[in-house]
Amino acid sequence: MLLEKNADVNAQGGYYGSALQAALSKGHVQVVQMLLEKNADVNAQGGFYGNALQAASSKGHVQVVQILRKKINGQTATK
Repeated sequence: MLLEKNADVNAQGGYYGSALQAALSKGHVQVVQMLLEKNADVNAQGGFYGNALQAASSKGHVQVVQILRKKINGQTATK
């Protein structure tokens, strides 16, 4: 994966704004967890949804919303 080659986990651009917002909006639990472990910025603004929490809740993906809330609250994001 690109992150193994030191790609910027917080790169901005495109429809979703960031990789984290894209993964959250699609409900990809494992990708979300990996990006958060690589210190993806949960407060980044941009893209169609505006921010990570809006992207996570946009399609009703409860599990990724819970993971994101735990991260925002300073807890470890787990399955």
